[in-house]
Amino acid sequence: MYGKILISCDMEVLTGMHIGAGDAFAAIGAMDSPVVRDIKTGLPMVPGSSLKGKMRLLLAKETADTYTAPAIINEPPQISRLFGTPGNSRRNISPRAAQLQFADAFLCNAQEIAKRSALTEVKYENTIDRHTAQAMPRQIERTVRGGVFQIRLVYDIDREEDILPDMHTIAQGFQLLSMDYLGGHGSRGYGRVGFSAFEVKLVAGSAQLDGQALSAPFKDVADYAIFNH
Repeated sequence: MYGKILISCDMEVLTGMHIGAGDAFAAIGAMDSPVVRDIKTGLPMVPGSSLKGKMRLLLAKETADTYTAPAIINEPPQISRLFGTPGNSRRNISPRAAQLQFADAFLCNAQEIAKRSALTEVKYENTIDRHTAQAMPRQIERTVRGGVFQIRLVYDIDREEDILPDMHTIAQGFQLLSMDYLGGHGSRGYGRVGFSAFEVKLVAGSAQLDGQALSAPFKDVADYAIFNH
């Protein structure tokens, strides 16, 4: 069977979020750790790889019921078919392409934020050397609270009997992420996010699918946000 299902929603930043752009080069006086930005608009963005990696990690922990996620090769089928697997010739496991595609997410309410504040903020932090008591200050850029990003996922249909279970797994990934964090420095309060306004629809193929059944698993995702307003 062939078909594609588009899953879209809004992701709101509930506490300052830092997804770094890397620091291979930094001019004198430049910020220590800037956020990654869309090269076209210059606005903060969320790479699809960041969302995919975090969601996969949380789902792997949940299904394994351990704090440490299992190796990718040991993930259960519902995870490997959604996120893909490199395979393992020694164990006679073939590579599998991911059925779930994550698009980069772009800031969609920049004009609204700009009316009250800058789009990003700089948080100053200190790391203290416990032996010398020397302070090592650093500057970390964060996307401000209230930023909203448009999230887009495309699910490739393979077997019809997997569709609804996979929708539940994806919804569970959003729920788990709502109770965790996205980006860096989450243990210090960064990166709490909430998801809302889900829309799930068939955009390619001729499968006869119940739209309400597809959307039902996502109905309560918004309730899981830790800092939900």
